[in-house]
Parts: sequence; structure tokens; C-alpha cells
Amino acid sequence: MDFALSDEQKQIKEEVARFAENEIEPVAQEYDVEEKYPWDIIEKAADAGLLGAHIPFEYGGADYGNLESALITEELFAVDPGIGLSLTSTSFGADAIMEFGTEDQKERFLEPIPKGDAIMGAAISEPDTGSDVSSVSTQAEKDGDEWVINGNKMWITNGSIGDYYVVLCETDPDAEGRYNGFSQIVVEADRDGFESEKITGKLGIRASDTAELMLNDVRVPEENLIGNRGMGFLQQMQFFDETRTAVAAQGVGIAKGASEAALSYAQEREQFDRPISDFQAIQHKLADMHTRTEAARMLTYKAAWNVDQGEDITQLASMAKEFGSRVAVDVANEAVQIHGGAGFVNDFPVERFYRDAKITQIYEGTTEIQKNIIARELLGKGY
Repeated sequence: MDFALSDEQKQIKEEVARFAENEIEPVAQEYDVEEKYPWDIIEKAADAGLLGAHIPFEYGGADYGNLESALITEELFAVDPGIGLSLTSTSFGADAIMEFGTEDQKERFLEPIPKGDAIMGAAISEPDTGSDVSSVSTQAEKDGDEWVINGNKMWITNGSIGDYYVVLCETDPDAEGRYNGFSQIVVEADRDGFESEKITGKLGIRASDTAELMLNDVRVPEENLIGNRGMGFLQQMQFFDETRTAVAAQGVGIAKGASEAALSYAQEREQFDRPISDFQAIQHKLADMHTRTEAARMLTYKAAWNVDQGEDITQLASMAKEFGSRVAVDVANEAVQIHGGAGFVNDFPVERFYRDAKITQIYEGTTEIQKNIIARELLGKGY
């Protein structure tokens, strides 16, 4: 087994780490405190080729695989998860268009993303729909050559700043089968009847934009339908291995940033006339934090690599997501503990890592959902 990264992959990690250190670290606290979207960093990231990195060459992207994308995510989140999510989420929803979209859709909706000329999002969750995606109630009805969409979407990344969204709707309410009758439709933010309201006061990832979307008789052309009508839910299921592996990489990045910050602080902070890193209690914490981070990293890299090989890795992806997010939360917690009182204020980044880590156990399927999936796969049961 070869666990080594290629020279190109090592270069990607180094370049992204350098970008994050130079462009993100100096302003991370500012964007977190003010809960503002990092437009200036988005522009710099576009110039550096970091936006929509998985989008194919022919549409302006770097055509990176899931492993390369995981490396980028890890390095960005190791500096600041909020801004890291802002950069990696500009192409949310692109996978559906890449896999099922028409050539016209790919040109219209994919090409602007890597250049930083547009930001997209995926609108699935609703006020009453979270883990049970099949309970989506947003309706899209056909009226001539247009779709008329009504409903609310909640917790939508890029919801108040995006240009267009891949919206999961119910298009065939009478369809047989729990998972049939849903479709994915692209909705542009400048359509009449489209409104968004930014959600503030979040525990973490505050630089990343989150909003509620309100769609009231929003009309879009029939050519905005992605793939076959009624297949939207099943289309969504195909991407969870990728998206959950991406969240696992977020967790690894947070754990990396928190553990490295704790190591540095422990070597500098003195008590009883010596660095606290001399005390065995602190040494054991550091050893455990770095060991678990490396374990999560290897599990995440394995999941990402297998996705790139075209393998069906539902169980492995859920393992990576569940474990990576748990390690992020636990390591960030210990990092705050090592900092003591200094970790309870935002003078040090561990306070931010501690708050940011929790979301990785919630979005893209909660910890409990991941354990259900792992058990289901082990027992050989279907949906």
C-alpha cells in the first residue's frame, strides 16, 4: 500500500497552506467577529485557482479529484473554517450539473465559478426538513414552458450572496415510492419572487454566509431542470460519498489547526518556572490529539481516494465523516483546555476552532445519521 502523496499533491498542500497563512490568518478574527463574507479573499482565491477546483478543465476549473479537494479543504480549515468554507462552497451544487446537466447548463452555471464571477449553492434543507430529505415540501409545478416554485429553504450556505441555487423540489407528488417525484432545478437569485434572509448569531463558521430562502411563485424556464424529472432525490444520494468525505476533511483541518496551536502554546506558556509542555498531563493530551488527527486524516484520505476510483464507499464515507468530525470537536476541546483561560477568549484561534468544529457533526448528515448508515451497511440492509 502506498500512503505517499504525489509531488503534485504535496505542492497543492504547500501552496494552499501558504495562501491561507498569508491571506486568511491575518483577517480571520475580523471576519468571524463581524460575521461578514470575505469578498476580497474570494477574489484572491479566484486568482490563485482555488475556486471550483473540482470543476472540469473545459469549464475553467482545475479538474481536481476528491483527494486533491480534501487536501485543499484541510489546509484552509486548519487556518480558519469560516473563510475556508466560504472558498470551498462557491461551487455547492455543481456536482449535480456536472453529472446530470446539459451542455448549456454546464456552460452557463459552471464556467463563472472558477473565475469568481458567480457563486452558487445547493438548497435542500427546509424549516421542517433536515435529516429526512424525502420530506421536502417545496413544490415546483409546470406551467407551459416554465416551472413555478413555492416553498422555503433553510440553513442554505451562500443563501444571501449567491447568484443561483440547485433547488430540490417536489415535482410529482403522486409518484409511487418514497424517493420518487423529486427534481433538482436551478433557480437564479434575481428571479421575481425570490427572497433571502441572512442568518446571524451562529455558533461558528461565521464568515460563511447562511440564509433562509423564500420562493413565492418563482418562475424559471423548463431548461433549468437538471437531468430527468422525478429523479432529484436519487441524484442527490449519489453525491453523499463525496460531500461527507469533504466534511471529514474539514474535521481533519480543524483538528490540525487546533492541535498545532496547542503544541505551540504549550511550548511557550510557562508555569512553575518551566513550559507547560514539560508536564506529563499536557504531553499526554498533545500525543492523543496528534495521534487522533493523523488517524482521521488517513481515514479521510482513504475515503477520498476510493471515491476517485469510482468505488461505492457509502460505509467508508460515513465512517470518515463521523470520525473526522468527532476528532475535530474533541481536539478543539483539548486545545482550549491546554490554553486555559487564554483559550476562552478570541485572542487565540483555538476559541474559534472550538466553536467552528461543532457544525461538522451536524451538516451533511448528523453523527447519528452516519452511525445509522454504517450499521445499515454492516448489516446489509437497504434504505
